[in-house]
Amino acid sequence: MRVSHETIYQALFVQGRGQLRTELHRHLRTGRAWRRPHGFSAATTAKISGMVSISERPAEAADRAVPGHWEGDLIMGSQASKSAIGTLVERATRYVLLLHLPHGHGADAVQAAMVETASRLPEQLRRTLTWDQGKEMANHVQIAAATDLDIYFCDPHSPWQRGTNENTNGLLRQYFAKGTDLSIYTADYLDHVATKLNTRPRKTLDWATPAEALDRLLSDPTRPTGVASTG
Repeated sequence: MRVSHETIYQALFVQGRGQLRTELHRHLRTGRAWRRPHGFSAATTAKISGMVSISERPAEAADRAVPGHWEGDLIMGSQASKSAIGTLVERATRYVLLLHLPHGHGADAVQAAMVETASRLPEQLRRTLTWDQGKEMANHVQIAAATDLDIYFCDPHSPWQRGTNENTNGLLRQYFAKGTDLSIYTADYLDHVATKLNTRPRKTLDWATPAEALDRLLSDPTRPTGVASTG
């Protein structure tokens, strides 16, 4: 008999009361005091001109066998600061890149950070990028032209379609707390945090690190990276 992780979480959130409930959720990685249901999205989205649906993304991106397929998003800072950090995660290896956005997260700022970061990647790691329908990606045509990435957009309110990125953003909250000013962090510190995650063994990679999985896949593309999942 097996108990799923969802059952355990529900037991913690539903059965905890008073001080016990407070202590329980403080020890969870997310620090969240309630269980977010599957499919929940608090964000509202606006139609982006010329976007291509995730349904048209090549099958090789879904099976994680080929490197170079990325998922992206923003993690948001406090409302007062209007700050954010861009996150990019490679699907096959869970390798993380962070976008430094010290002057806001409008479409032009995201475009500049994306182009600068993607330009450092080898050609075989620039295949596709999947993002949600946030207005920060309004310049996706220009980004695609400058980076050679084919960009696809998730369906509205469907964060599980970027499951790898969603999971990684949860890990990043250990370093970038919600409700804080994210603009105070330097590019060097973002690189430091990305290195922390990229050298952290992952169960979904058979306990290899994302950096090891990326090196292995680039040197031998026929070798699997680990267990395919949304993590």
